[in-house]
Amino acid sequence: MSSRFKSYFVNALTFSRVPLIFGFMLCAVLAHRLSSPGLALAAGVLMSLAGLSDLFDGKLARRWRVVSTFGKLADPLMDKVFFIVSFPTLLWLIGAQGDNPVHGVVMLVFTVLYILRDQWVTFLRAIASSYHADVSAMWLGKVRTALSFPAAGCIYCYLAFHGLLPNVVADPAACAAVDRGLLVAVYAVEAFLTALNVYSCLAYTKVYWPYMVRAIGAK
Repeated sequence: MSSRFKSYFVNALTFSRVPLIFGFMLCAVLAHRLSSPGLALAAGVLMSLAGLSDLFDGKLARRWRVVSTFGKLADPLMDKVFFIVSFPTLLWLIGAQGDNPVHGVVMLVFTVLYILRDQWVTFLRAIASSYHADVSAMWLGKVRTALSFPAAGCIYCYLAFHGLLPNVVADPAACAAVDRGLLVAVYAVEAFLTALNVYSCLAYTKVYWPYMVRAIGAK
């Protein structure tokens, strides 16, 4: 394969997150409206494929030596598209199910903090880049992004399929206990990622704050 073909393939893999995650949103909404486990499964598969595209595009770019400035800019943009589409979809699903308003509030805070963090870090990088600073992603940001894909998948699996528990666990008390346990696990995932999100935001702010001070004082 030529280097040009490899570069096109890697970039196509990066941009595939857009149709995949919008396909997830469509299938997730229709699955709820039509009470279709098949569509719910399709939504989960599409979200998984979107996560895999993030895992493999960078690896292939480095292995094939086609890392480019375009790819470095496109990859985080596609990650933002994933967050902006997937997390509000999960929030909508919680509201549409209407059986856990507390979880809705938790997911609302989670989603707002995620989106605000990304906008703030983008702003800080823009300021720092004007002073020719290194604005490459920090390891903490990479960990946050990498964990966000499986976390979103876990949250969706719970929301999409916990209603099927009575078909699996016949005893109502046992069914309720299993559902509570799964919900606690989902809360734990959301709490961990929220903490990681805030810590990541603070870490980027600490690194780029000197450039903010210089920019504010510039004439």
